[in-house]
Amino acid sequence: MQQQAEPKEPFTIPGWIIAPYKYTVGPVASKFFTELRDNKRILGIRCPECNRVLVPPRSTCSRCFSQLEEWVEVDTKGTLLTYTIVHYPLPIHPAEPPFAYGIVQLDGADTGLTHLIGEVDGQDLKIGMRVQAVFKEERQGNILDIKYFRPVRGKYEQDRR
Repeated sequence: MQQQAEPKEPFTIPGWIIAPYKYTVGPVASKFFTELRDNKRILGIRCPECNRVLVPPRSTCSRCFSQLEEWVEVDTKGTLLTYTIVHYPLPIHPAEPPFAYGIVQLDGADTGLTHLIGEVDGQDLKIGMRVQAVFKEERQGNILDIKYFRPVRGKYEQDRR
């Protein structure tokens, strides 16, 4: 008869493993990111049942589960629905604190896009303010091809509020 080994404390060695990988975003996100990179266009996708335009686009409607295939260009301007200001640094942050994230409902879209808000002090941010996308000069085909959204300034945009 074999004797069972006594349970022991786990032996751990701290360290790092570097594992190169590729992530495929799929056909819907690929088209979305390609348009951002190549044409500075923001695309949404319209639901045939709900008639909602979803940005960022996805292949299935989250409300009615319809398959989505009708691409629509939306404006690069929109309305700030909500925001938060980040005051602490983390290695994964795309900017140095303090900076703001907001949810922007682009004109022509029915959903919000989470992104950085720039060219504005935190105390000047207002829910409902008009913002517009600022694109990077050198784009790579990801969401950060939109550098940030900045406030729209000017009489015409103020009158639209």
